[in-house]
Amino acid sequence: MKPAKRCPWGESHPLYVPYHDEEWGTPLHDDRRLFELLVLEGAQAGLSWLTILKKRNAYREAFDRFDPRKVARYDARKVARLLADEGIVRNRSKIEAAIANAQAFLAVQREFGSFDSYIWRFVGGQPIENRRKTLKEVPPRTAESDGMSDDLRRRGFRFVGSTICYAFMQAAGMVNDHLVSCFRHRQVRASR
Repeated sequence: MKPAKRCPWGESHPLYVPYHDEEWGTPLHDDRRLFELLVLEGAQAGLSWLTILKKRNAYREAFDRFDPRKVARYDARKVARLLADEGIVRNRSKIEAAIANAQAFLAVQREFGSFDSYIWRFVGGQPIENRRKTLKEVPPRTAESDGMSDDLRRRGFRFVGSTICYAFMQAAGMVNDHLVSCFRHRQVRASR
């Protein structure tokens, strides 16, 4: 039997295989997991996703399993501890952004009932089904990610440029950017 064909990046490192096959592009609606993804995508800025994926478990431990209520209350002592944690990206701006984003995240939950209800509005509540044949066809940003970025910034979120937002949208399954030749493209479309 022939092995399943993946998006090329999904085979470029052993850690990518389960991430590609089980997570990336699957519609995500759990607020805590959406918050985790938002923080990790911001931490990725200027780095590779593989770097962040390798550190994901350390992030979960360091950031109280991404409980936004806890992260929103982090103080200077907690920031100092995080800056000393070798398991995460020790960048003050990114750590402070995670705290600010937790506070903004809670405000969005209060306004919309859930972050999920808010964030999925940028794609009309349903994943955008793309039919890309090559990685070169995948854009770094779209009109939807531009709108998301603008609105998140207006609400006080940081490290949410349009490129980061598009990566978030891809990972959270708001867009299906698995290549049409990839076995996950059909699976993700069917999971809607």
